[in-house]
Amino acid sequence: MTDPPFDYLLIGGGLQNALIALAVLGRNPNARIALVEQGATVGGNHLWCFHAFDLTEAGEALVDPIVVRRWAGYSVRFPSFGRRLEAPYAAVSSERVAQHVREVFERHPQCELLVGRSAVRVEANRVTLKDGRELLGRVVIDARGPEAHSNEHVVGYQKFVGIELELEEPTTLTEPIVMDATVRQEDGFRFVYVLPLGPKRVLVEDTYFSDGPELNLGLMRLRALSYAHELGLSVERIAREESAALPLPAGAAPPRAGSPFLAGYAGGWFHPTTGYSFPVAARLALHVASTTPESLFDEGFQVLAREHARQLRYAFLLNRLLFQAVSEEARRNVLERFYKLPEPTIARFYALSTTAFDRARILCGRPPRGLSLSRAFTKGLFQ
Repeated sequence: MTDPPFDYLLIGGGLQNALIALAVLGRNPNARIALVEQGATVGGNHLWCFHAFDLTEAGEALVDPIVVRRWAGYSVRFPSFGRRLEAPYAAVSSERVAQHVREVFERHPQCELLVGRSAVRVEANRVTLKDGRELLGRVVIDARGPEAHSNEHVVGYQKFVGIELELEEPTTLTEPIVMDATVRQEDGFRFVYVLPLGPKRVLVEDTYFSDGPELNLGLMRLRALSYAHELGLSVERIAREESAALPLPAGAAPPRAGSPFLAGYAGGWFHPTTGYSFPVAARLALHVASTTPESLFDEGFQVLAREHARQLRYAFLLNRLLFQAVSEEARRNVLERFYKLPEPTIARFYALSTTAFDRARILCGRPPRGLSLSRAFTKGLFQ
């Protein structure tokens, strides 16, 4: 016997589909949702962060229950200057996402949270699970992550190893260091990212913008630990570790309407230059919640998709310039120049909501040291 159709079949239990489920049920408590995740729980093993200016008031209300820490600002460090930015900053953990999604689904018995289950066939209104069960849905949203992203247009990678440390003594660090680029540069642009999650808990992440995806986990872990000691942190143990090599594309097809709908990283609903997904994921989730499955791809979606495609084109251009026109050892100069821009421009860039003036402001002026036209021609930038 075939199950009655769900309103939404959400395939993949990462940030994007978690936010869609929460947004839809917050707006329509009677909606029938099935969320399928092959892992043991939704959310995976991540710590997501966002700037206060990334989200609308509705977006803030949506994510407030999953925020685990907030800060009044953050700093960046470069060899020639350091800067504190006034934008409030916040963190969301996988553990909290999983807990909140589970609690919400328990309050909505018409919904199903199917963890430890994988989809082997995804169609417009039907999903077949590995165990043979078939689910029907008015719309299918597939957000199974960067693994589905084609490598055809990838020009570089953002790769990192983050270690969440438990400390013997409380840290004096009170705000994040979003980018410490004073560290030794190798394998592209390298920086360290630091989040004080509590008096005795700090995340230290060794991060690279590199030409290749290779991860030397042992070396990167040691570098993160060494930085922690240089920062004066008294490390007791590594409580959690996270690593990834995110492909950064130079181009992709614009977002496509229709079911099954590709969302999240695989569908291009992320920031191509930073790998940063939070504001885009919240934006898309709120749109899904504002309509019905039958009208999901109406004019409101077309407006959202056109603006997102415009922002993507600009971000793809920045990726081509960073990886094809600037040598690996000179990429730090690009980011150093960027962080000297006005705070509103920086904020809109991270939110993937740049204005025409922002886009001109980021590119115009004295070019960063290391920009090479000969490298650009060799790498095919102008093809």
